[in-house]
Amino acid sequence: MSTSYLERYDATPDAEKFPLVRRWMDTEPLPFFKELRANRPILVTPDCTLVTRFDDVREILLMYKVFTVKPYVPKMDNYLMAHDDDALHTREKSLMQFMLNRDDLPKVRNLVAEIASGILNGANGKIEIVNSFCRMVPATLVQKYFGLTGAKREDLIEWSYWNQYDTFHNQPFDLVPPELSQRIINRHNETSKKLGDYITMLIAKRLLAVKLEKLTLSTIVRLDDDVVTRMLRTSFAKELDFDIKRLGVNAGGLLIGAIETTSQAVAQVLQYLFQHPQWLAAAKSAAQKEDPAEFDGIVWEALRFVPITSYLFRTTVSDYTAAKGTNYETVLRAGTYVLPVTLSAMFDERAFESPDEFIPQRNWYNYFHFGFGDHECLGRYVGMVMIPEMVRQVFLRKDVEPKGNIDYKSGPFPESYDLSWTVA
Repeated sequence: MSTSYLERYDATPDAEKFPLVRRWMDTEPLPFFKELRANRPILVTPDCTLVTRFDDVREILLMYKVFTVKPYVPKMDNYLMAHDDDALHTREKSLMQFMLNRDDLPKVRNLVAEIASGILNGANGKIEIVNSFCRMVPATLVQKYFGLTGAKREDLIEWSYWNQYDTFHNQPFDLVPPELSQRIINRHNETSKKLGDYITMLIAKRLLAVKLEKLTLSTIVRLDDDVVTRMLRTSFAKELDFDIKRLGVNAGGLLIGAIETTSQAVAQVLQYLFQHPQWLAAAKSAAQKEDPAEFDGIVWEALRFVPITSYLFRTTVSDYTAAKGTNYETVLRAGTYVLPVTLSAMFDERAFESPDEFIPQRNWYNYFHFGFGDHECLGRYVGMVMIPEMVRQVFLRKDVEPKGNIDYKSGPFPESYDLSWTVA
């Protein structure tokens, strides 16, 4: 006779409690989180605390000085996302959002469509889509729009991969074996050194080109418009503390955040839709329409079921009573790892009507696809056109179908996924 998750959890020795929880999070998250939301919305384990209801997740993610991104700090080399609600974070995120001009989005979507269709058209009806497309399209956009030129796309992909792996999948609550954990750290350190050397060279060369452009009044030297060039063309007051070093750190951050997250989202949405014929048909039909709104809504709803992560993570720096006034209010002690379970929050009936049903065109603001609050993804608006356009380009292929399922190769990211289609 089966018992509930919580009954099994309560009967488990303390040392085995979180490994059991972690297994459920990875293998059967939706029914596990549903039971937590109903019966124990805040689950305190010996290793960390899970917060599962929509309102409580938002509360945690909005209290930046109480629930901090301290676990990011040793991984991010003083990047703005490792800062909580301070002057550097506010200043540099604002400056970078200014450079990532939202007026660019139609141009960015068209560029993504051009890159994606070019790859698919050259594939002759058969492709391993993760490495040849899901990673390659954003890597190419990193070169053409962000302006990180002069490096191989394969190197850009590798640098993004190991930074993402170490920062977001190699924390204590990931339960990674020590030998593998150290290998991830070592690869992160190696690739960060290569990335740092590359950024130094890139900025030096581009700065010289920008100076020549100014000297020749753009009549002899005229640079293409991209984000790195925009930053170097802009004169920042000394008081803004945005010197060449800070500019380089932020240029590297654009790369790290763009490739692996996009790849995972696109691959998982494709697989989800291929596995659900009703929505596959709807997606193929919507892909043909000039207005992408209907198609995009299908993509974002699919990503609710298969997000790139089921949780975010924070460290509590002072005692705090979460869900105060409810029958499950819980004191979260200083030093606690807290996991706001965003996947669970996106299935909370308090915020999502009929949450177990697939309903495109839901209220976008209740999704957590790009995080929430101060640490919401810097490039979310770029992602909001890149991810659905990449998926759309695949569904414009005739009779496209998968040859098996995504292979994760025991890691957190999709590593291979074969597709084929009919070439007209």
